Amino acid sequence: MAAVPLVLAAAAGCARREPAPAFDYTLLDGTRQTSAGLRGQVVLVNFWATSCAVCVKEMPQFTALHQRFASQGLQTLAVAMQHDAPAMVAEFAQRRALPFGVVIDNTGAIARAFGGVRATPTTLLIDRSHFEVWRHEGEPNFAALQERIGRLLEARA
Repeated sequence: MAAVPLVLAAAAGCARREPAPAFDYTLLDGTRQTSAGLRGQVVLVNFWATSCAVCVKEMPQFTALHQRFASQGLQTLAVAMQHDAPAMVAEFAQRRALPFGVVIDNTGAIARAFGGVRATPTTLLIDRSHFEVWRHEGEPNFAALQERIGRLLEARA
């Protein structure tokens, strides 16, 4: 069987199992956090931009996923890319009443920590053991993502 090129594997939303990187971040409200505080939780990370039509279109579905699973331990981070204007991100998050953590990656450090994320949207899941277990570039299949999140939340670290 031929190996699947990495680009095709990422685009297909393939399963992974590699340690999630350590990173620091600041939420829109100014709260400073670190990825170490996310250990033991399932984390949905979405790299996005206000200028990305697909990102804007899919944000209500991320909101719905977060609202469905937050009480079960899902943490959601929407990481705005370095090129996105902070005022635009803050206005978007406020107007849409995003119920999860919104981060502006103004230095690009978070995108670099995750292997140089450049495409938006890029979505990934981190399991309770702090391993990146899934990554997808482009709009994900939200029904499949919901199932994947449910399975991760049922599993124990």
